[in-house]
This record gives sequence, C-alpha cells and structure tokens, in this order.
Amino acid sequence: MRAFLGVLACSLTVLSVHGLYSASDDVVELNPSNFNSEVIQSDSLWLVEFYAPWCGHCKNLAPEWKKAAMALKGIVKVGAVDADQHNSLGGQYGVRGFPSIKIFGANKHKPEDYQGGRSSQAIVDAALNALRSLVKDRLGGKTGGTDYGKQSGGGAGNKKDVVELTDDNFDRTVLDSDDVWMVEFFAPWCGHCKNLEPEWTAAATEVKEQTKGKVKLGAVDATVHQGLASRYGIRGFPTIKVFRKGEEPEDYQGGRTRSDIVARAMDLYSDNIPPPELQEILNEDVLKKTCEDYQLCIISVLPHILDTGASGRNSYLEVMRMMADKYKKKTWGWLWTEAGAQMDLESSLGIGGFGYPAMAAINARKMKFALLRGSFSETGIHEFLRELSVGRGSTATVGGGALPKINTVEPWDGKDGVLPMEDDIDLSDVDLDDLEKDEL
Repeated sequence: MRAFLGVLACSLTVLSVHGLYSASDDVVELNPSNFNSEVIQSDSLWLVEFYAPWCGHCKNLAPEWKKAAMALKGIVKVGAVDADQHNSLGGQYGVRGFPSIKIFGANKHKPEDYQGGRSSQAIVDAALNALRSLVKDRLGGKTGGTDYGKQSGGGAGNKKDVVELTDDNFDRTVLDSDDVWMVEFFAPWCGHCKNLEPEWTAAATEVKEQTKGKVKLGAVDATVHQGLASRYGIRGFPTIKVFRKGEEPEDYQGGRTRSDIVARAMDLYSDNIPPPELQEILNEDVLKKTCEDYQLCIISVLPHILDTGASGRNSYLEVMRMMADKYKKKTWGWLWTEAGAQMDLESSLGIGGFGYPAMAAINARKMKFALLRGSFSETGIHEFLRELSVGRGSTATVGGGALPKINTVEPWDGKDGVLPMEDDIDLSDVDLDDLEKDEL
C-alpha cells in the first residue's frame, strides 16, 4: 500500500529526470558553472539548445541534434542546457518555450535565435552559414565586441550602464523607482572592488539588454557618500544590495562573476514578468498546443453564462488569473471553457453534468490528470496546486488515453447571456371558454 501511494504521488509531478544527452554524445552539456568558460569566453561558434526533459518536441529533436553535433565536430560547437533545471540560465537569454536554439557567434552577449527546421541537415546548414558570416566579419576586421578580459571571465560592457549613485540622487533614482536595483557599495582603494568592476560593468550592459531596463545596476563610492553607507550599514567592500520599491533592501549573496550577477538579475526580473495568458478553449489547436508545450495545463470548466452572468464569470476568471500570476514561474498553461461547450473534454476528465466550476490539471505526456476537490477559490486552488507541486494528490488516466475531440466555438463576448427567443404564439384564435370546459 505504501509503495502504491508513493507511485501515485509521483505520477503527475515534476520529478528529477535525466537529461536528453550523455557524455558519450558530441553535444556539450552546459550549465551555469561552465557556460561562461565554454561559450562566452570561446572563440568558437556555438549552437546551443535550451530544452526541458519532459518536452515532447525536445525529445523529438534530440536524435537530430546529436547527428548535427557529430557532423559539426571540430568545426562548430554544439551544446545543450537543461533549462528546466537551470532556469536562471534560460531566463538570462529570454527562453520562454522549449526547445529554443540560439547561435552564439561574433557577439556572444547577443546570440541570434535559430528559426530553421528541426532536421540535422537544416541545423548543419544553418551552422555553416553562421560560420561563413563569422569568418567574413573577421576578415573585415569586425570582432563583434566580445574580446573581453579572459582572465576575469567578464566583459568590457559600457560603463555608462552602471549608474553612478550619490547622496543627492539615490532616493529619487533608486527608492522612488518602479525598477529593481542592484547597488554596489565600493571603495576606490579596495582590491576586491577593482576585481569586481569589469564584471559589474559587463553585467550591467547585459542586464539592461535582457530586462529592457527593468533591472538596473548602480554603484556608490562609499568613501565619498558616507551618509548612504551609514544608512545601509556598510561595513566592508564591496557590498551589494538589492532594492525593490516599498521593500527593505536585501543583501546579495551570489558570486562575483558577470554570469552570477546576470543570473541573479534575471531571477529578480522573472519575479516581475507578466503571468501566462489565460485562454478560452476555442478549438483543438488551443488545447493541443497548450497541453503539449507546457508541463501541465490547468483547465477550468466554468458555469454556463446564464447561470452566473458576466460578473460571476469574471470573478471566476479573476481567481484563475491570480493563480496564474502566483505560479507564473512554473511552466504551466492556463485554459478555461464553458460548461457544456466541450462535453468530450468534460467526460474525459470525469467532470460532466454537475459540480461547476471545476478544475483539472492535465499532464499530457503521461495522459494523467488530477481534479480540484476543494473550493474554487484562491485558497482552495492554491492548496490544490501546492499539493501537485510537492508530489501529492490522487490522479487518474485521461479518458480514452488521449486528448479528446474539441469543438470549435465562438469566443465569449464578455456580456451577460441571453435566453433564446421563442416563436411568438398568436392566441387570437384560441377559444378560452373551450379550454375551461376541457379542464372541467
């Protein structure tokens, strides 16, 4: 019984899984520890796939990616990042879906998105084209701006991207800002500060580009602006603090390389990214794409519009949006449909006919689902999703073992429902006296 419960608890959750590549492949496994030294500081052209082990499209790509790596061995470097495990590295390069392929060429800090086919031949062709462009640029004297200081592992960056902060401008620039700030307190004579400077500058430039200015890096000369240093209890140099509007500053505890700083900045940025889109199930493509591209798809079946009106429906949708925002760092898709609009879907999830609103979480890879048993409220849904996140809760197989047929429907217009009009009945020819006699 205990073993059965253990298996059941793991059936829908994100378990520790092996990556898609091994040491015997020609694909270099990349992670936050080796990415800077292997890719950023390399003179080679790199093709890097950002993938998730659970992603069906990634699994389909894997054999082609291996074949391409074997064909390009010694010519172009081919790597892969498990972005499900190393999500900060994926976030650093704006990875929002899997697989994502990027070409790291002349300017390693501005990789290009690969938009070609998923066959080994298409990948090899794109790599060779990129290589030709790289060689042509070098012949023309272009370096791409990536000849960074190799000893420090950092980049030159643009010093203007590090905002100089003072006693006079700190409050209006940092504390009153809606952006997130990472602020270094330094002393000009400090050796560690001097070592950090090129890393901080390179990180500032990259973070500015990656976050579109939503996360900023600044620096305070604490020997000059002693009031600021005293206010924030600076006792040693360099000290880095994170400032978010309306919150107490927090100490930065990460590493001192460009990649470490950028990774933390991207984590801060992801805290402020918009939640995933909540979509109405209008056709088969919406359901298929969401459930196949995401780790889980969260589906709500809401009462008919005639039962709730627009205000009632909007209140349910608002609860879903709050939950999507709360769990936005998860790779989950969010969908809804009206009761009775997708009867095959309801039947496959054991929902149909009663108990609206209802919610199910579907794992399309395993064709397993779990149903919300508590209240359709922020508290009830949070408890349901939290249980799934830690591997608890009962699951069942999707009816038929596959995603059901989906009807194509019109989108909700945001208005109250209207009862269907009945044909007018003409009572002028009805003899009411005769009706009364019949009743008697």
